[in-house]
Amino acid sequence: MKTTYATFDISEYLDNDEVITEYLSAAAEDPNPDVFVAALGDVAKARGMTQIAKASGLGRESLYKALSKGSHPRFETINAVLQALGVKFTVVSR
Repeated sequence: MKTTYATFDISEYLDNDEVITEYLSAAAEDPNPDVFVAALGDVAKARGMTQIAKASGLGRESLYKALSKGSHPRFETINAVLQALGVKFTVVSR
């Protein structure tokens, strides 16, 4: 008998602002920028890609492309998505 498992989708668990903030904060601390871009994509998916695309001024297809694996989105794109999500970067000293 073969056992199959459902694919894990983190966006199903990003269901409140506190969890989203912690998730993005942890991703931003990773030295690999792809981790943060992927996390941003997860949060956008959790909130609704169509809604985030509209709020950020990006086309839905452009948003998917900008947040896909291996992409290198511009800062303006990242900032637009963050604003659409209602979050912002904060710089603190160590």
